[in-house]
Amino acid sequence: MRHNMYVYILVMAVSIYVIRALPLTLIRRPISSRFIRSFLYYVPYVTLAVMTFPAIVEATQVPAAGAAALIAGIILAWLGAGLFPVAVSCCALVFILEWFL
Repeated sequence: MRHNMYVYILVMAVSIYVIRALPLTLIRRPISSRFIRSFLYYVPYVTLAVMTFPAIVEATQVPAAGAAALIAGIILAWLGAGLFPVAVSCCALVFILEWFL
């Protein structure tokens, strides 16, 4: 059992090293492909969205409250509200909806 733990840690360390070190060693010149540059530009945003959106809905006791807060947050952000007002509004909406549902 203990031996497997070290193997798992070694595999994770190697995979992370390969993912981070290979691009640095293999790509020596600037990327000229418009498609690849566009793809790499959006990777952080997509990763953040994939981690955040399910957590918004699952973190609440009532998933409908999380979904409603997500929609309200998107609308408020679209209308130009800052990060703090959007966060406070979404938290208040979840609190109110969970109180009544």
